Amino acid sequence: MILKLIWRNLWRNSRRTLITMASIAFAVLAAVIMQSFQIGVFNNLIKNVVGYYSGYVQIHQKGYWEEQVLDNCFAVDDALTSKLKLYPEINQLVPRVETFVLASKDSNSKGCMLIGTDAVKENNLTKLKGKLISGEYFKNNEEVALVAEGLARRLDLKTNDTVVLFGQGYHGTMAAGKFKIKGIVHLASPEMNDSFVYLPLAATQYFLNAENRLTSISLGLVDPENTDALTKKLKKTVGQNYEVMKWQELMPEIANHIKADGFSFYVFSGILYFIIGFGLFGTVLMMTAERTYEFGMLVAIGMGKRKLEIMLLGETLFITMLGVALGILFSLPLVIYLNKKPLRFTGEIAKVYEQFGFEAIFPTSVDLRVFYTQSLIVLFMAFLIGLYPLYFIKGLDPVKAMKQ
Repeated sequence: MILKLIWRNLWRNSRRTLITMASIAFAVLAAVIMQSFQIGVFNNLIKNVVGYYSGYVQIHQKGYWEEQVLDNCFAVDDALTSKLKLYPEINQLVPRVETFVLASKDSNSKGCMLIGTDAVKENNLTKLKGKLISGEYFKNNEEVALVAEGLARRLDLKTNDTVVLFGQGYHGTMAAGKFKIKGIVHLASPEMNDSFVYLPLAATQYFLNAENRLTSISLGLVDPENTDALTKKLKKTVGQNYEVMKWQELMPEIANHIKADGFSFYVFSGILYFIIGFGLFGTVLMMTAERTYEFGMLVAIGMGKRKLEIMLLGETLFITMLGVALGILFSLPLVIYLNKKPLRFTGEIAKVYEQFGFEAIFPTSVDLRVFYTQSLIVLFMAFLIGLYPLYFIKGLDPVKAMKQ
C-alpha cells in the first residue's frame, strides 16, 4: 500500500519529479567523471614514471640513496634473491647498474643516465621492447645500446650509429667505451626521454669495472596497492645491510603532486556535493510546502504520522535512486570511451605537464568503486535531506494545515 502511494505521488507532479531526477543524474555524472579522471590520470602518471622505470619497490645497498655513487653498489647475493622469490606478491625482479655518464657523438655531448639491465627481465617489468620506435631490441649477450628518443635527437644519433660513453667506474677507475645503437626508444616521461641509455647488464658491469655488482633491484608487484605492506615485510626480511624503498620515497615530488591534487579534488567535490544537496533540499522543501493541505487531510482522516513519514522518506529516496541509476547509465559509456580514447593536450598545457615529468594525457578509470562510491554519497545525502519532511510531519497540526 505504502509503495503504491509513493509511486503515485511521484508522478502526480511528473515535471517536478523529472527535474529532480535530472539534477541528481547530472550530479552523479559530474562526480563520477571527476573522480574517474583523477584516478585515471594518477594511475597513468604512476604507470608512466613508476612502471616505466623505477618499479614499485627498489632494494639498494644501505646508504646508496643518500649518496648515489657507483662505489655504494653491492655484490650479487643469491641468498637475497632467494628471500625475495618467497613473496608471491612480487612478480618481477630486475637487477640494474645505474650511473651518470657523458654520451657523445662527434662534437655533440650530453650528460645522461646509464642503465645496465637484464634485457628479458627489464622488458617484463617496463615493456621496454614495446617502446621501440626504430631498430631492434637488445640481447643480454650483446654490447649494444638502446637510446632514448630525445637524447638521440640531441646527439643526432640514428640506428647503427656509434655512441661514445665516458664516466667513472667502480672504485674511481676510468670508464670509456663505444657502443653501437641497436634501437631508439620513446619513454613517456620527457625527462627520461631526454637522458636515458640502456646497455645489457653484463656489458655495463664490464664497462664500469663492476663485475657481479648491482646498484639496485627493482621489483614489480602483482597488485600495486600492496606496496606499503610489502615494503614493511621486506625491511624485516632483507636485513640491515640493505635499504628497501617504495616508489613514493624514490620520487617524492610525484607523490606530493598526487597528494596536492587529491586535496583539490576533495575541495571541488565538496562544492559539487553542496550544490547537489542544496538543489535536492530545495526540491524537498518545495514539495513539502505544496502538500501541506494534503498532509493535514491525511492525518485528519486517520492516517498515522509514522506511515506518512515513511511515505515521504520513501519518495525522496526513490527519486534519488532513479536519479543515481540514470547518472550511472549516462556516465558508464562516457567513462569507458574516455578510458579507451583519453584526452590529449598539446601546446602550452603539454609543456606545463612535461615540467612535472609526464605526458599531458588524461584517461579515465573504469574502477567500479568510483561508481558505487559516488552513488552511496548521493544516497546518504538524500537520506539526510529526507529527514526534513519527517520533522515537519511531527509538528503538523491537521486543522491549521487544511486552513492553509
